[in-house]
Amino acid sequence: MRLKNIAALRRHFAFALCLVAAAAGAPGFAADAPAATTAEGRVAGVWEEGLRVFRGIPYAAPPVGERRWRPPTRPAKWEGVREARSFGPDCVQPSYPAASVYFEPPRPMREDCLTLNIWAPERAEGAPVIVWIHGGALQYGSSASPMYGGAEFAKRGIIFVSINYRLGVLGWLAHPALSAESAEGVSGNYGLLDQMAALIWVRRNIGAFGGDPANVTVMGESAGALSTTYLLASPRAKGLFAKAIVQSPNMRAVPHLRDAAFGMPSAEATGTALAGSLGAADLAALRRIDPKALVAAGMRARFIAQPVIDGAVVPEQLVDIFDRGEQAKVPVLAGFNSGEVRSQRALVPPAPADAAPYEAEAGRRYGDLAPAFLRLYPSSDVEESLVAATRDAVYGWATERLVRGQTRAGRPAYLYLFDHCYAAARERDLCAFHASELPFAFGVAGRPLGGMPNWPMPAGEADRALARQMIDYWAAFAANGTPSAGGAPAWPAYGDAENFMRFGARPVAERDLLPGMFEFQEEIMQRRRRAGEQWFTNRSPLKRQRLMD
Repeated sequence: MRLKNIAALRRHFAFALCLVAAAAGAPGFAADAPAATTAEGRVAGVWEEGLRVFRGIPYAAPPVGERRWRPPTRPAKWEGVREARSFGPDCVQPSYPAASVYFEPPRPMREDCLTLNIWAPERAEGAPVIVWIHGGALQYGSSASPMYGGAEFAKRGIIFVSINYRLGVLGWLAHPALSAESAEGVSGNYGLLDQMAALIWVRRNIGAFGGDPANVTVMGESAGALSTTYLLASPRAKGLFAKAIVQSPNMRAVPHLRDAAFGMPSAEATGTALAGSLGAADLAALRRIDPKALVAAGMRARFIAQPVIDGAVVPEQLVDIFDRGEQAKVPVLAGFNSGEVRSQRALVPPAPADAAPYEAEAGRRYGDLAPAFLRLYPSSDVEESLVAATRDAVYGWATERLVRGQTRAGRPAYLYLFDHCYAAARERDLCAFHASELPFAFGVAGRPLGGMPNWPMPAGEADRALARQMIDYWAAFAANGTPSAGGAPAWPAYGDAENFMRFGARPVAERDLLPGMFEFQEEIMQRRRRAGEQWFTNRSPLKRQRLMD
């Protein structure tokens, strides 16, 4: 009887909503469309698998015309009921090569792209919230990717929000004229400011969908993990979230706004050179250029989309902020994959023919640290050692440094290594490749997933079981700050024992991940930092005398 009453009430409410929509001249809605009232106006979504789903809701004004390369502002209010059934357009970006494992068929793209999507349980009230930030080198990606559906999280009581943010030149360009027109005298970091604007929108509106604005977890992978780390570090993001999930981050040096540093030109100098290549005499001319032409020019110029040390949004390098304990003091769940760079071979140095030149090169590059390097990455299998060394220089060290920083700050931090291989990945030498944890963390491994033609999808029952456990851990962490899963091992915090969870064929709790790895990579980073060099990978030769400092 109670279920029948609820269904009747829902139909009655939906009928009333349709009357309002018709009076406002809105498009026709399904008879039982779920609805919510935001600060900007009312939205109507769709029912999917018993969940309320809203797509394409604007969280900021369109960043077009005079708003191109400006901080995001609140969206305009609307009358009546806004349709929220379809994803908004992707932000303007290039395409991945057709053969790339990450390729997805192109979707509609526009500069007006600052939208978000929500998956919510039917009767949520005070529910925990996850805000997902997609990866893609800050240059590619979309919240509309089929990998990023939030249904499995919502089935576990989580309100799942995914966002678009400005990419490439449109999201990360710095320029002296842009700094001059800014009240703070800075430019760049527009994509990061978009992410903060989305979090502010969530704080203001998520209660209307049944969410708890005080229990928000930011979650990201790759460039999304890098973004999440900068949100942890930025004073502008303090208080906007309560926890963070960070999948495959890095802590590379990034450019300073006005000064050359760590082997890189200033961000403003890079922007000036790009504007010059386009023949743009001033900002007005730059803002008139077609957005797709701008993105193409950025690709030709090899523009690197990345945060900028501007003293305001990003005060200093990540390593400095974490060393001083100035990051957000929130619980963190972070990890990386054992085969990260198997799908990023451009990062891996060419392998010498045999052991002798490999060992000689190690001596030239690392000097007194060469014996430690060869213990960690031995010459018995040069190719595999180079893959492991690159993985650790980019992802492994950064992840463990993040977890150590939060532990040192007195907050719970949970470390994982995704080490699972399955038939489709093994056939292509892509075991535990970069982003391969995503079907498991989203709980969709072992089922068909259209729209990703080159992805080696996990397909077995063991994959489905691991996916259920991983998303349970992630959802529990978002709910209460402690990752747990029914029938799976307890996941202890990193702590003094250096605990971590290995996700192989099944979850296994272990200690001391890759013994000696962090200490070696940390020493390399510190020497390069003192020498004023980029520390992102071990690919570039180093001056031996500087490593001896």
